[in-house]
Amino acid sequence: MKIAIIDADLIGRKRHRFPNLACMKISAHHKAVGDTVMLKTDYDGLDDFDAVYLSKVFTDTPVPAEVLKLDHVTYGGTGFYYDKAPCLPASIEHQMPDYHLYDAWVADKLQHGGKPRDYSYYTDYSIGFLTRGCFRKCDFCVNKNYDRVSVHSPLDEFHDLARAKICLLDDNFFGTPCWRELLQELQSTGKPFQFKQGLDERLLTEEKCAVLFSSKYDGDYIFAFDNVADAQLIESKIQLARKYTDAVMKFYCFCGFDRSERWDADFWKQDIFDLFFRIDILMRNRCLPYVMRFARYTESPYRGMYITIARWCNQPSFFKKKSLREFAICNGLDSACYKYVADFERQFPEVAPYLDMKYK
Repeated sequence: MKIAIIDADLIGRKRHRFPNLACMKISAHHKAVGDTVMLKTDYDGLDDFDAVYLSKVFTDTPVPAEVLKLDHVTYGGTGFYYDKAPCLPASIEHQMPDYHLYDAWVADKLQHGGKPRDYSYYTDYSIGFLTRGCFRKCDFCVNKNYDRVSVHSPLDEFHDLARAKICLLDDNFFGTPCWRELLQELQSTGKPFQFKQGLDERLLTEEKCAVLFSSKYDGDYIFAFDNVADAQLIESKIQLARKYTDAVMKFYCFCGFDRSERWDADFWKQDIFDLFFRIDILMRNRCLPYVMRFARYTESPYRGMYITIARWCNQPSFFKKKSLREFAICNGLDSACYKYVADFERQFPEVAPYLDMKYK
């Protein structure tokens, strides 16, 4: 059979630089049974294939509606079904991914001036899940239907010995009782590894810190600070972690989601202030925030503030050197960035101390 595989995020998103694991597993399955597999980077000529597999991770990635109506197209992923995405068949899920699916695409990008580091997840990393699931049941999360963390795959199921690094996509790794054994197995490879989706800071203990921070870790340690109600606990765990490491700790800061489902003016104001409060805690503890916005932030009367705060926080080169006020001024007094900040301060003068706080 002649098989086409389409990574919709690769086509429909700017600066997307991460392979689709489901696509790589589907490719490996079909190559193993003798089929010819091609990574399609457009939606043209699909009638030339016996079967087409289409996957996306992000819900806002565009896909032509007519493609989804074709009889020989099978599509899936959280981008289509969010928390109700069907699983791959076990025979496909539990096999070595095809790490060469993107080779031709990467080679083309490099030939046309692309930088190798921008494509390192395609060329340098073994990628997979040691565990799946989470017990937190956050309303906004694709994992909200889980009630526990379960061991999912042995490391050798996706660990390519020829690849220099390991990238884990686990949802809440420290939620499994097997965390120590799994970490020790990762350490035994001698390779740098990372938890791309982040770790649950609230679950840190002395023992977990001792093992985690003695590992050959790849990049920044990433955690999450999604709820201002966890502020005291998060800060205490940061201080615990600082006993073991001075490395960069980055925190995803989710905002724009109303857990009370009011979505009124009071919520939008308080959400901005709660975001500043979390950023302040992270600043004081030499941690970096990474602002992630729920899709409905676009409905906020302070949409521009969400955008400006994210631009400031998500670029450490700015965040470490300038307050938000300084960042806005540097964009120009006639810029939209400055206008958003100035308008918010005029409406809520009590925000001023947050506009002037600086990373130290």
